[in-house]
Amino acid sequence: MPALTGVRILSIALNLPGPVAVARLVAHGATATKVEPPSGDPLTLYSRPWYDELHAGVTVLHLDLKSTAGLAGCDTLLGAADVLLTSSRPSALARLGLGASGLAERFPTLRTVAIVGDIAAPEQAGHDLTYQAEAGLLRDRLPVTLLADLVGAERIVTTVLLALRSAPGSYLQVGLRDVMNDLRRPRTLGLTTPGARFGGGDPAYGVYATRDGTIAVAALEPHFRARLYDALHLPIDAPLNDVMATRTCADWIVFARQHDLPISMLNS
Repeated sequence: MPALTGVRILSIALNLPGPVAVARLVAHGATATKVEPPSGDPLTLYSRPWYDELHAGVTVLHLDLKSTAGLAGCDTLLGAADVLLTSSRPSALARLGLGASGLAERFPTLRTVAIVGDIAAPEQAGHDLTYQAEAGLLRDRLPVTLLADLVGAERIVTTVLLALRSAPGSYLQVGLRDVMNDLRRPRTLGLTTPGARFGGGDPAYGVYATRDGTIAVAALEPHFRARLYDALHLPIDAPLNDVMATRTCADWIVFARQHDLPISMLNS
């Protein structure tokens, strides 16, 4: 039997982190109902296929929470839920009567997990892009993935599990900016700064141009490092730029499989 069988989730969390987290919870047996405004979730405009994928197995209802009828319908759902997941600012939820104190009074057995931008400043506007920028994880181009949203979704799943172990009426927050503070630790601790061990200072751990593309080499552990340099007939920690440029990406992948080495080709 799936671990979360019998757990009832009610979500009013739109966009990405909430739906990703709910999909994970449903995959482990939870029952989920999602309330969307009459206009739907903006995620459908960004990627309808992804929206459909994340909402498979989720009951989606469209209610106007700014109306008396919509709030009454939401109250019925809240009375049957174990955990409420939200993603609006606290002031917006309070205006709807869904603030933390109001919920605790009306639904004493309900746990709430609130997705906010920044736990220290939950009313401040932000988005995945700005959180990555503030964390120092952006360069001069847009990111290739939505780090704060997707890693935040994993944090949300963990927080829901903690909420289920917490006292009824508990209120827990997940801050997407706070998630990025954890992701930037390798850089702030000097591990990935230019020239550091993971920032180009270790020739056995780097990205290299080949004859027809780029590969990533991660021979970090001593046994991998020794095996790599032995197979290349080079002294330990010798520079690798020149030798890596002598073969194609496919050649290096064959080499990696032959010698059991962590080498991969960069995919676009």
